[in-house]
Amino acid sequence: MCSSHQAERWMLCPQCDLMTQLPELKPGSKASCPRCETTLESRWVEPRKRPTGYALAALFMLLLANLFPFVTMHVAGLKSEISLWRIPEVMVSEDYSSLATLFIVFVQAVPAFCMVSLLLLLNNAPLPHSLKRGLARLLFQIKSWAMAEIFLAGVLVSFVKLMAYGDIGTGTSFIPWCLFCLLHLRAFQCVDRRLLWQQIAPVPPLPAAPEPGVSGLRQGLRSCRCCTAVLAADQFICPRCGTAGHVRRRHSLQWTMALLVTSLILYIPANLMPIMVTESLGDKMQSTIMSGVILLWSDGSYPVALVIFIASIMVPSLKMLAIGWLCWDANGRGRHDSEKMHKIYEVVEFVGRWSMIDVFVIAVLSALVRMGQLMSIYPAAGALLFAMVVILTMFAAMTFDPRLTWDRESDKSFKEPSIEGK
Repeated sequence: MCSSHQAERWMLCPQCDLMTQLPELKPGSKASCPRCETTLESRWVEPRKRPTGYALAALFMLLLANLFPFVTMHVAGLKSEISLWRIPEVMVSEDYSSLATLFIVFVQAVPAFCMVSLLLLLNNAPLPHSLKRGLARLLFQIKSWAMAEIFLAGVLVSFVKLMAYGDIGTGTSFIPWCLFCLLHLRAFQCVDRRLLWQQIAPVPPLPAAPEPGVSGLRQGLRSCRCCTAVLAADQFICPRCGTAGHVRRRHSLQWTMALLVTSLILYIPANLMPIMVTESLGDKMQSTIMSGVILLWSDGSYPVALVIFIASIMVPSLKMLAIGWLCWDANGRGRHDSEKMHKIYEVVEFVGRWSMIDVFVIAVLSALVRMGQLMSIYPAAGALLFAMVVILTMFAAMTFDPRLTWDRESDKSFKEPSIEGK
């Protein structure tokens, strides 16, 4: 067995399973996989101070954003004003507690938890080792569910929709929320998973001498999906982080297809049923996703109509098609073009969350437009169904194992990992 110090320089690519010996990185550079170009390790200048500063500033901006009014609206002499906490309150009052829960979790709770966890882990807070390990595991599992910036995009779309009805203004907390979104993203960008885990626990010794440029599957080795430690293929529990795993995710294609079919079943009624009800002077008008796009287009708001159409119609449809294609290829029925399928997987993983923009638009409109008989907006059942479609497709992308697309690829001649400056 190789020593723990030697094990720190070896890594199996989490995307294509290629064994790579990492070079010594200078601050401000990163190493990428020579086969699929996935970033394997980043080395930042002041790797603790920089994300710590961003995380502290982000939490302070989040506090300010929740203390003051967020958005205001003036219509026919009436004024409506909301804060961030008013949005879930309105949803609960309209018997849509499920949408309120999604808003609190994705927009407030998960981003705040991630920032607090980063502060505790980066600065070696005096916590029990088991708690540190649990925080790190949870942090990297739920960070994709932080949707503060997607909510901000939904707010901007809401402004365009409401300009035809009255004067829209931003409250005191709007700028702090914008800063929170930027700082939150930057804090995560400056964190390297491998360096963080090295502070929590040492890398376990390698079970055998690794061969560079050969997949872990062919060497009887596997990578821990949480802390990236290289383990024996038959070692199902990582001794470093305690995460259970296998050489490949068990029943990956079956889980992915089950989630994909379920999301497809829900996607049809989500597009046919109304997602929003507008009540004006006693008249009620129900809106589906497509009718909202058509209304924006007819009003001349072409960019916003295009954004909603892409995010709420095109992206979910193409994402489900792409996931089905990935499963077809991974099952051995494709053309074995691993590089192309890997690019498709990366796009699917990145764009999936942005379909939630329409759900957040409805949340803002429902909370802000509360003017009695003059005009009121309410969420409808289609909004919840559409949110479930987005969540299920995200889970489908997460359960798919991208290494399956590379398993039929013969190991190419070994190249050194590419090093780039940041």
